Order: sequence, then structure tokens, then C-alpha cells
Amino acid sequence: MIAIDANVLVRLVTRDDDVQAKRAAALFECERIYIGKTVLLETEWVLRFSYELSGPVILNVLKNAVGLPQVTVEDSPAVAEALDLFESGMDFADALHLVSGREAVQFATFDKRLKKLADTAAPSHPVVLA
Repeated sequence: MIAIDANVLVRLVTRDDDVQAKRAAALFECERIYIGKTVLLETEWVLRFSYELSGPVILNVLKNAVGLPQVTVEDSPAVAEALDLFESGMDFADALHLVSGREAVQFATFDKRLKKLADTAAPSHPVVLA
């Protein structure tokens, strides 16, 4: 198994560098791939800010990547839940932070929008305003 950096996943998706895109595709074809949560977090950020892709397009990219049979994802239950929350309108980073803190009894934030969305979409993860 080989762990990848966000830039490998970004090249695979955007194909904005032909040489690197082919090398990224070859990794996915020949290797079992491990994707860490931070790689997904960085990939979402890069696709949103650098490539200006929309939330639904990014959601599709991430779901497709983590759903590949040769891919293992760090903390896959949390990632799956975060992707569901992202789909329901929550920021992906906020969703991943929220569900990754499941050992805690509450999640504190200054973000009123996050609290409102979490209260509706993720009531099993109590959010409090700090």
C-alpha cells in the first residue's frame, strides 16, 4: 500500500499537468492507495480555492476517490459522515473536524452557521458556541 499526498489526487482529478496526471493514474492503477483525512481536507481546499470548483463537483470527486476498490481511507466512517454533511451544506473542513471529535462530548466553535447546520444535520454531535 502506498499513501499519497494531496497533489497526487489533485493531478489525477484536474489533469492540468499531463505528465503528473499520467503518473498519478499509474499509481491508482498499479498500487493499493491509502488516503489520509488531511489529504482529503487539503484536496477539497485546493479544488475549491485554486481551481474554483463547486461544492457538488468536489463532493463527487471525493466520493469517487474514496469509493475506489483499491483505496483505503483513514477513519473511513468519519470521512463518510463528513461527506454526507458536506452534501447537506456544511463546509467539508467543519464537517470533518466535527465528526473526528466523536470522543469528546461537545464541539466548541465561534461559527454560528456551523452550529446551526450541525444542530440540524448532525444532532448526535453537540455543538456549542464558545
